[in-house]
Amino acid sequence: MARSGAQRMTAEERRVIFASSLGTVFEWYDFYLYGSLAAIISVQFFSGVNPTAAFIFALLAFAAGFAVRPFGAIVFGRLGDLVGRKYTFLITILIMGLSTFIVGLLPSYAAIGFAAPAILIVLRLAQGLALGGEYGGAAIYVAEHSPHTKRGAYTAWIQTTATLGLFLSLLVILVCRLSMDKESFESWGWRIPFLLSIALLGISVWIRLKLNESPLFQRMKAEGTLSKAPLTESFARWGNLKIVIIALIGLTAGQAVVWYTGQFYALFFLTQVLKVESQTANILIGGALLLGVPFFVVFGALSDRIGRKPIILAGCLLAALTYFPLFGALTHYANPALEAAQERAPVVVVADSATCSFQFNPVGTAAFTTPCDVAKSELAKRGIPYANVQMAPGEEARIEVGSVAIPSFDASGDAGGEARAGFATALTVALTEAGYPLMADPAAINYPMVVLVLFILVLYVTMVYGPIAAMLVELFPTRIRYTSMSLPYHIGNGWFGGFLPTVSFAIVAATGNIYSGLWYPVAIAAMTFVVGLIFVPETKDRELHPEGS
Repeated sequence: MARSGAQRMTAEERRVIFASSLGTVFEWYDFYLYGSLAAIISVQFFSGVNPTAAFIFALLAFAAGFAVRPFGAIVFGRLGDLVGRKYTFLITILIMGLSTFIVGLLPSYAAIGFAAPAILIVLRLAQGLALGGEYGGAAIYVAEHSPHTKRGAYTAWIQTTATLGLFLSLLVILVCRLSMDKESFESWGWRIPFLLSIALLGISVWIRLKLNESPLFQRMKAEGTLSKAPLTESFARWGNLKIVIIALIGLTAGQAVVWYTGQFYALFFLTQVLKVESQTANILIGGALLLGVPFFVVFGALSDRIGRKPIILAGCLLAALTYFPLFGALTHYANPALEAAQERAPVVVVADSATCSFQFNPVGTAAFTTPCDVAKSELAKRGIPYANVQMAPGEEARIEVGSVAIPSFDASGDAGGEARAGFATALTVALTEAGYPLMADPAAINYPMVVLVLFILVLYVTMVYGPIAAMLVELFPTRIRYTSMSLPYHIGNGWFGGFLPTVSFAIVAATGNIYSGLWYPVAIAAMTFVVGLIFVPETKDRELHPEGS
């Protein structure tokens, strides 16, 4: 990548970008293994307990890493501003790599009982804390080594790492699956991707040990201008706290929901709603990710020319305006039989709306047992779209599939699950006779068009994510940069983004519209566009300097 004129990236700059990006790819690889192998991990570590407890642990194991990321940002952000960027993200990668490796060795529930899921959740918490400190350190380290006119382009390499980490995790899992039979993989082969992380950890640490500290941090240290209380300066002084809040609402919240919708929710929608076979869906997403990765750098470099703000906000606006037609196109091209069945034999839930719950259960303690909840949850988990009708007094709650009615029931007295099993069987028969497919027909999938739609979703991701590292670095003074920028980034991505699948699924279950879950990312992206347009300053022409109290 050339600089203006005849100058090119120096060897030191290449080493900084490569080392920071490679280590961060490995961290994201470690982090995503949990999600990619969630079904097997659930069987290995949450078996043998009652269903409610198993659900709580499974949900905590998934959510814990996202929930603690802002706390990792505070802990390691403060450390980075006090002792340096290089040593802080050495610590974070050690925590991440060792935690992942230990999962590969961790005995299952069958071997050590309750200790297995408890240790797993502790390891997941450690991963979330480490990732909360890793991103800010890597982005700042690259930015503080970058020439002023190339900051967007250089930091954009860091932005490719989350997508590449996801792709790497999917690739390693696929290779392991194909190299052994299903039983072997589910018994012990799933541990191989986790154990491989020790080699990735060794490479990352070796490379990072060869790096020098950020020149701006070294200068501040030499001049004695380091912050003595970065947390106080970042969050207890209104001038900087105001920028933190604006960065969260006007930048990272929208960026996060676009990122998670384009990569995670799209995969969820393909597999859970459209019933595309899991391996096929992973390959389709992987293809779109490979096509999209170069555009992180394209938009990062473009932001050095026209500014960070217009590209990020344009990505949020495009997402808000086009998500509904794009996901409608996914249905049309990936499962046309579902689209046809919906038109031919629409499904209706007839129930008392007063007994219907919003099925968002973040702590796993609620029981959704009313006839309305039973009907809606059964349809939602099958990805079947439906309409809601208020039943008349004296009527029976039911699901209508075309002209066929399946009575629902109160599950509070169904301890053995016999009534639920009978209800599920009757619903399956009715849906099958109406033409609703159990799985997407591989022969009916329009693969090029599905990849094209997924690529557009990933392109939005590259627009909002490519320039944002440079922009966050430029928003805050050097002495408190690590602390200040890490918190809004990880609240945005850990909370607004990380809980997107759960919130969106709850919305779908409540409304019956398979696209209604998109209202969550659309609303957040639109909010970020408006707030960012009014309150977020352009930063591309700002100099990074060690001064600034």
